[in-house]
Amino acid sequence: MLMRTDPFRELDRLTQQVVNNIAGTWSRPTAMPMDAYRTGDEFVVAFDLPGVDPDAIELDIERNVLTVKAERRPSVPTESVEMQVSERPLGVFSRQLFLGDTLVTEQIKADYNAGVLTLRIPIAEQAKPRKIEIGSGQATRKEIKV
Repeated sequence: MLMRTDPFRELDRLTQQVVNNIAGTWSRPTAMPMDAYRTGDEFVVAFDLPGVDPDAIELDIERNVLTVKAERRPSVPTESVEMQVSERPLGVFSRQLFLGDTLVTEQIKADYNAGVLTLRIPIAEQAKPRKIEIGSGQATRKEIKV
């Protein structure tokens, strides 16, 4: 078997793990990358969770604080296995989002596909753009878009 080793790369990887705390625990979870954007009448948040079993994902909401926790467990048995390379982070990942009062938290929809957890949160009626009419002493009215 031909092996190519680079001791500096391995040292860099180990240093990165220590500095960034890649392996999270339930008491000290690691953050997960996300994208958040508004489209139409909903707010969308997408979390990257590759390799996480859907049963290992928890979604909780309390007082407009959304908490997402996920755990990536080892995919290979730990007994009788001599690991050669282990670069995929394992452990607990967590993220909290503070949602505004303009979102309808009772109607959050969650979908997990291809390692991406996507949450769709509807925007409340009172937060949607609307037109306000301005009256004047004259017979004509002007309408301004807000």
